[in-house]
Amino acid sequence: MILTSANTLESKEIIDYKGLVTGEFLIGSNIYKDLFSGIRDVVAGRTSIYEAELEKARENALKTMEEKAESLGANAIIGLKISYDNLGGTMGNTILVTAYGTAVKYE
Repeated sequence: MILTSANTLESKEIIDYKGLVTGEFLIGSNIYKDLFSGIRDVVAGRTSIYEAELEKARENALKTMEEKAESLGANAIIGLKISYDNLGGTMGNTILVTAYGTAVKYE
């Protein structure tokens, strides 16, 4: 499966547009992770816990989107975008990672 943020596939002919496909994944954090992350920021300069969680969420959102495209008979996704939205929460934050694009079939 080809994934691209471009709206075309260079040197390939798109023969069918299958439609919009999306993949979403929620990650939550709590106050204890937030506190620990803040300490790591001061000591190490990075929050590797959050980076790993965001990477995992992005990979899962992309995988879900690809599976939807494959079920439509597509072999590529063009116009790919990924968004991150903070949904808030009572004990921390919930982050929604959304991947979306247009599923297409090319020759």
